[in-house]
Amino acid sequence: MTLRVLITNDDGIAAPGIQALAWAAVQRGLDVVIAAPLEEASGTSAAMSAVERDGRVVVHDHPLAELAGVPAYGVGGSPGFITLIALHGAFGPPPSVVLSGINRGANAGRAVLHSGTVGAAFTAATNGCRAMAVSLDVLSAGEATAASGGAAVDAAARVRDAERHWSTAARVALDLLPRLTAAPMESVLNVNAPDLPHGRLRGVRHGTLASFGQVQMTVAESGHGFVRTSLEEPGQAAQPGTDVALLAAGYASVTAIRAVTEVNDVDLTGLDGQQH
Repeated sequence: MTLRVLITNDDGIAAPGIQALAWAAVQRGLDVVIAAPLEEASGTSAAMSAVERDGRVVVHDHPLAELAGVPAYGVGGSPGFITLIALHGAFGPPPSVVLSGINRGANAGRAVLHSGTVGAAFTAATNGCRAMAVSLDVLSAGEATAASGGAAVDAAARVRDAERHWSTAARVALDLLPRLTAAPMESVLNVNAPDLPHGRLRGVRHGTLASFGQVQMTVAESGHGFVRTSLEEPGQAAQPGTDVALLAAGYASVTAIRAVTEVNDVDLTGLDGQQH
């Protein structure tokens, strides 16, 4: 039976990364459906937001170049919302796996909490579906500053997108797919690849989550009626073995993560007369 795969992202249906990921999935013989936001939805985490007209969520057919015959939809909603409705049959048979990406910029460290790319994967996992978030490390701190708050990056950066090595991230992701399908239900793999030709990739390693992302938000200025934020590089070096450190060393990084997990190391005894 052919594996049914939803491919989504948070950069928007027209982003080059989603086309590269979908093309690679089709080449591997997967049953692919593409559904992604009509507009960029970076930083939306697992938000359930949508644009409605007359009580109906906006959905447009959006065929992608080089993917003739592959159903593709631009949706007026966040990546998490799109994933949820896909799992309920909005775009045909529900997928068995969700591939989210390829994101323009790494999603590394604990900052994955805020990523719309990872949020779509978390939404899939929470609803009983295996998922993978895939990102390409293309942003310097300066470019990330330009993109903060989900705003569009400068035109020059967009032009360079055609020269990015999206196929490297796509190949790494599809090579990891058997590990994902063999993993427990509700598993998520977070995959980051450096912007290098596949032949120059040093390998694929298991990376632990860094305690921070590649950049951190700070409050640059505040005053009456306003706050101005900026992004800057962390003031500490990445710890060896983390996803951030592996990317800097030329490796692709993969981390198994879970969305919402109950913990047992917080003392909640003694509530309502319960005894220790």
